[in-house]
Amino acid sequence: MSNLKIEFTDKEITPWGGIAILQKMMDKMSFSEVLKEAPLPTQGSNRGYDPVQLIMQFIISVWCGASRYEHLEVTRFDGMIQQMFGWKRMAGHRAFIRYFQKFTMEDNANVFDYLYQWFFNNLAFDNFTLDLDSSVVTRYGTQQGASKGYNPKKPGRNSHHPLMAFIADVEMVANFWLRSGDAHTANNFEAFLNQTLHHLKDKRIGLLRADTGFYSKKIFELLETYDTPISYIIGCPLYVTIQRTIQSQKVWLMLDDGIEIAQTMYQSPTWDEPRRLIMVRQKVSERPKATGKVLRLFEDYEVVNGYRHTCYITNLKLPPAEIWRLYRQRATCENRIKELKYDYGLDKINQQSFDATETTLNFLMIAYNLMSLFKQVVVRESVRPTLKTLRYKALGIGSYVVKSGSQKILKMSVNMKRRSWITKLWQTAGSVNSPFITIET
Repeated sequence: MSNLKIEFTDKEITPWGGIAILQKMMDKMSFSEVLKEAPLPTQGSNRGYDPVQLIMQFIISVWCGASRYEHLEVTRFDGMIQQMFGWKRMAGHRAFIRYFQKFTMEDNANVFDYLYQWFFNNLAFDNFTLDLDSSVVTRYGTQQGASKGYNPKKPGRNSHHPLMAFIADVEMVANFWLRSGDAHTANNFEAFLNQTLHHLKDKRIGLLRADTGFYSKKIFELLETYDTPISYIIGCPLYVTIQRTIQSQKVWLMLDDGIEIAQTMYQSPTWDEPRRLIMVRQKVSERPKATGKVLRLFEDYEVVNGYRHTCYITNLKLPPAEIWRLYRQRATCENRIKELKYDYGLDKINQQSFDATETTLNFLMIAYNLMSLFKQVVVRESVRPTLKTLRYKALGIGSYVVKSGSQKILKMSVNMKRRSWITKLWQTAGSVNSPFITIET
């Protein structure tokens, strides 16, 4: 290759030709029109970028790999993306910083209430499974709200402690709150849940699942006292009274080698009434990788100490084994949080302003939901690929535009084996209509 030399071309070429497929889907959804109707803060200058363009360009940049504000430059000099969306000029990363700083707490509530409601109102499904979870996002600067709290990977570091609600059935985010790093997992749960239900509008919650951080008398009573009580399965910490209940349990049903399950009615000393307790134990010698905890209270009780235990409080009347299986499916929300961190920059993109950071991260959730919709109604693979995988398979396609009369044609550099698959994606993206997700037979 010693005789290799370089030359330049004035032809507009993009490395992200696959974005055209997503653009086609969003056009069919009239997403830009929805943004125009949203109560977005206005620009104070005539020279400011159109808020709709800023949000669309932000989402596209995230899909193309931006995980920090500086990375948003990935689309700034991409003339092909500019042509696709018909924008007169492309925004640099500081334009996004300035615009998101215009959002107040009230703006965040109004804008994202509108967007989430629009999204879920246009889904065909109902009777959802709602998974609640929190995460720790370590911060290294002086961001507002970052403080010392529970941080297992970086003890003593400042962090934020966001709270998220996922709809398991359609793999989408229903609500996101950014919170101070010292906030307890279930802090202000009632307001968060009520806002989530408002986002879902007329959709129903058939089941709520949450981990031990949401184990609380107030939460149980809240879920049970709605006009239509919400069915729930919530993880149970192994308090001393729970351990004594496990020790006294004599009847266990074997589910599999090394796995046994039991149930009883349990009443905490602080509760007004008993609730159903499901207990699962897995024999450490047979299942060394089993999740759960080894009881330490009864060191002389050999049988108890030979197992790892997990417990759940529920108001469901299903068989204990089915309740355990239902709860185990909640593990998928942990994978969604990982994808949000690794592929969307949940733990990296932030501003010093708390409200601006919450705005940024909520738009990340909208980008996530749109991509989830794309996976389900356009890609349609049995195993849902991550965003990183889709960047390689469908988005990162070298492309340029040619004209044939008045017709513009996007020329994609795709090998012969993949052309039929890309063509199918293009055709499917053009057939997306409300309701966005329907049951296929």
